[in-house]
Amino acid sequence: MTRETVRIAMNGVTGRMGYNQHLVRSLLAIREQGGIDLGDGSTIWPEPVLVGRSEARLAAVARRHGLDAWSTDLDAVLADPAVDIYFDAQVTAARAEAVRKAVAAGKHVYCEKPTATGVTDALELARLARDAGVKSGVVQDKLFLPGLRKLKRLIDGGFFGRVLSIRGEFGYWVFEGDWQPAQRPSWNYRAEDGGGIAADMFPHWEYVLHELFGAVRTVQAHVTTHIPRRWDEHGKPYEASADDAAYGVFELEGGAVAQINSSWAVRVDRDELVEFQVDGVEGSAVAGLRRCRVQHRAATPRPVWNPDIPATEDFRAQWQEVPDNEEFDNGFKAQWELFLRHVVLDEPWRWDLLAGARGVQLAELGLRSSAEGRRLDVPELSL
Repeated sequence: MTRETVRIAMNGVTGRMGYNQHLVRSLLAIREQGGIDLGDGSTIWPEPVLVGRSEARLAAVARRHGLDAWSTDLDAVLADPAVDIYFDAQVTAARAEAVRKAVAAGKHVYCEKPTATGVTDALELARLARDAGVKSGVVQDKLFLPGLRKLKRLIDGGFFGRVLSIRGEFGYWVFEGDWQPAQRPSWNYRAEDGGGIAADMFPHWEYVLHELFGAVRTVQAHVTTHIPRRWDEHGKPYEASADDAAYGVFELEGGAVAQINSSWAVRVDRDELVEFQVDGVEGSAVAGLRRCRVQHRAATPRPVWNPDIPATEDFRAQWQEVPDNEEFDNGFKAQWELFLRHVVLDEPWRWDLLAGARGVQLAELGLRSSAEGRRLDVPELSL
């Protein structure tokens, strides 16, 4: 058996997302399974090199997981010819500069979204990677959720016929931080640090809509800050300069309309923290993180509006559960495996920095639409 070792500089792994999803549940999980089996007796073996600003925190993570490579000197790590890939899960405002350095050093790049705070920088990163001949990837984890994979199965099987509309609800109540600690870091609520729910979630909605239903052609959004005062990790109050709720209407290629609400100031009355209802001529579905339920045209009841009597129908019971029919791995891990295969074997890959720039573009246009109070076209991006 041969082992192809791939050294990955991981910047931002002391943060919640970088540590939990990318280090522990992705790369370390791949190592625990023996690497990525290529089916010919060889494997891809990821070797993390932890990068960050805090020496103490990096050392603690390395010690906890038996890793021996970590550094607070990003430039030195990028200058190491043994490092193959640069991964970035820092705060958004710091990402573009670090990715530029990585590309200039000839490293393949894989990073969280959004890739930059503006579409100009996001497109520049995509061009730099193309011109340098390095491979690039952007995390688009929601495509790998069990619920959305079941939804994709329905689409590919022609279940919906012509899709009419998509309605999405995402969010939960993030505590202000005064009497209970907030579940999200305070930089999420500071525009100067790249925060804001539109910047965070519109890139997700772009790739979900683009991959499943069609490219976004127009956007009309209302973006607001419902909770203007919050408390940071040290209990210090601050004024939120970034939005915590974004309500968007998106017209898609082919005519379908998507309406998606995103909020960190909403209390959950749904089965899951994100749900999409898709209505088509032939049938409808409701998909969340894990579950997906359907109602076919032939099994659709005939509701009658009558506000004078109590409802006698159990509407939720009229839907049928879509079975798993397969084992679903962690979505972040699944995409990491595909990217590593892309780097080592040059297998097909489409979630590159240009795809990431489309998400940044949609967020930027959404914020502009809200500020100007009008619907905006979404031009097709190219390099």
